[in-house]
Amino acid sequence: MGAVLALGLAACSGDGAGSSSSDGAEAAGGSGDGQLVGVAMPTQTSERWIADGNAVKAGLEEAGYDVDLQYGNDDIPTQQQQIDQMINKDVDLLIVASIDGTALTNQLQAAADKDIPVIAYDRLIRDSENVDFYVTFDNENVGVQQATSLLVGLGILNEDGSEGDATGPFNIEVFAGSLDDNNAHFFFKGAMDTLQPYIEDGTIVIKSGQNTIEQAATLRWSQETAQKRMEDILTSTYGGGSEQLDGVLSPFDGISRGIITALQNAGYGTTIADGLPVVTGQDAEIASIKLIADGTQFASIFKDTRKLADQAVVSAGSILSGEEPEANDTESYDNGVKVVPSFLLESDIVYMDNITELLVDSGYWTAEQVESGQA
Repeated sequence: MGAVLALGLAACSGDGAGSSSSDGAEAAGGSGDGQLVGVAMPTQTSERWIADGNAVKAGLEEAGYDVDLQYGNDDIPTQQQQIDQMINKDVDLLIVASIDGTALTNQLQAAADKDIPVIAYDRLIRDSENVDFYVTFDNENVGVQQATSLLVGLGILNEDGSEGDATGPFNIEVFAGSLDDNNAHFFFKGAMDTLQPYIEDGTIVIKSGQNTIEQAATLRWSQETAQKRMEDILTSTYGGGSEQLDGVLSPFDGISRGIITALQNAGYGTTIADGLPVVTGQDAEIASIKLIADGTQFASIFKDTRKLADQAVVSAGSILSGEEPEANDTESYDNGVKVVPSFLLESDIVYMDNITELLVDSGYWTAEQVESGQA
């Protein structure tokens, strides 16, 4: 437990993953001419958002833009105020990763009134016609990958997607992200659609019965909230740890570490080899990659945020030069008012045996960082 908590704290204090490439800046043409771009990020309590903010800022500056980068510290009024201030400074464009995708309607209207275009970054901003573009990953497929990794961990599938030897039944529990984050709904849908056939034929059983996103949600993706919910489920459904739980679907590495702490405290073992249930994740945070390498967490989803930052810079450059940004999806992301043209990137499943190939060889993390669990 102490090791997991220590790794969780280490993750929060890191400077972020990998090194920003210059692809986005080069594609943007390096012609910013001092135009000002406001970048609003949700929090500094997750290493990925620190990395995203730094990468977007570096790419924009390399392309010749001035940048006002702000973090909202998971507080909606703070982010609203930060965006208001950017608008009052007459920024030429806004890039926003929202804390609550439904809470920025007034800010986006104020931006539109000043002809300031808005790019939603990784989290779709809802209920506003004033979202010009969206850069993100294929979020429903991320959910499919999370569920697939759980099925692989249980032995129902092999890593290549072929049928495994295990037949079950297996007891599992499912966790979801924060309901105010549009991505959480895509993740959960992709995951549950993938698991549904195995639920229907009895191969897997959600023993607690908590199988809706409302029941599984984790406000603000909080590690502590996830740990408390896992503890409550263990007490109410699994005899405090005396009955078998085989796997847990987790949509984020911070949530995964909270789940793992609860499981270890309940006596399920310290690694998968000695009885710890299979736990999935997302974001390839270094603390969780260390846990995967040690056989404690089973998998994570690697979304190379360097590529996402590059794409945000490319899209910003297109808009600021008066061109239409390239979209590869114009159907999937309806924010309640309009379908927002989007550019989607692909993700990968990280298992113990491909950490080096996916993360070290690509320069996202170093071998030393993986070994220490610290950025």
